[in-house]
Amino acid sequence: MNQSKTAILVLEDGRVFRGKSFGADGESFGEMVFNTSMSGYQEILTDPSYAGQIVCMTYPLIGNYGVNEEDVESSRPWVEGFVVREASRVASNWRSTETLDSYLKRHKIVGIEKIDTRALVRHIRDKGAMRAVISSIDTDEKSLLEKVLDSPEMKNRELASAVTTGKSFEFGDNGDEKFHVVCFDFGVKTNSLREFAKLNCHLTVVPAETSAEEVLALKPDGIFLSNGPGDPSAMSRVIEEIKKIAESNVPLFGICLGHQLIGQAFGGETYKLKFGHRGGNQPIMDLTTRKVEITAHNHGFAVDEKSLPADLEITHVNLNDNTVAGLKHKSLPVFSVQYHPESAPGPHDSEYLFRRFIQLMEKEIKKKLIK
Repeated sequence: MNQSKTAILVLEDGRVFRGKSFGADGESFGEMVFNTSMSGYQEILTDPSYAGQIVCMTYPLIGNYGVNEEDVESSRPWVEGFVVREASRVASNWRSTETLDSYLKRHKIVGIEKIDTRALVRHIRDKGAMRAVISSIDTDEKSLLEKVLDSPEMKNRELASAVTTGKSFEFGDNGDEKFHVVCFDFGVKTNSLREFAKLNCHLTVVPAETSAEEVLALKPDGIFLSNGPGDPSAMSRVIEEIKKIAESNVPLFGICLGHQLIGQAFGGETYKLKFGHRGGNQPIMDLTTRKVEITAHNHGFAVDEKSLPADLEITHVNLNDNTVAGLKHKSLPVFSVQYHPESAPGPHDSEYLFRRFIQLMEKEIKKKLIK
């Protein structure tokens, strides 16, 4: 780790943080966001929902248990840059295969440490998520600010096509599968696929812009709309295909970006949150049971409650800010949540959502048998 090389972080409003370079040398642009999780940095780095973003970890020491080859959510890191208070020089864990620093170097991810991350996060909470740059090759503040202002904004930016699979593939084939689920890959996390496989589902994962006709031709028992990056309102073609799928009466389950797309498919609208929800400590109330779940989130957009049509019912709310965290159609087998039930921010509060989807598929299969 190069402890002496200077790196600089410049925000689009002109705020500057100077620190030390770690990870790869270079220059990287993205939307500056923060994550409040105390651990799980490897899962965060490899979550495709972070494409186009520079992530700051609020916990002050990151990298202490190293990196391994199992706890990844996709084939590579997707963050544009990584910001920490202190990058641990020690990687101490029996599963660790390399340090965080070497991992970032290998994947050419630019990082900065030794900055006041508390001041950075307070600034983002006050002013909102904004464009930024990390550079260890150009430390001229004026030059970097000009580059930041020329970089793309997150609003109206479509990114699912940049992270989706290039071709369809199968997942979960152990011979005991009872259900066939087609997963739209908008940036799906591997653990979502594992959760379905644990419940005897065979998955066909398809690219983001696969047509409704192609998906329905696979005769799925259910369809899953995954998480992913970018602005859902920029995905008009995908939204049209979701409308067709919803009308087919095949059970439909969406999370995160998939949740936002379901809201839009039925006539709702989405909006950009000031600084988003990112972390493993978001309290969500299930309005159908009145139970509170501690959940993992990673999103910068939300469904506008006022825009929802009468046939969509709000099933979950975020207790921090009362944003819409879950939806259910009143007559069609469609439901969604804003958070990540495949994640485990300590407890496994939200795993029931996968079982709820299984029950919905069983119900629809029984209907077909009766007919």
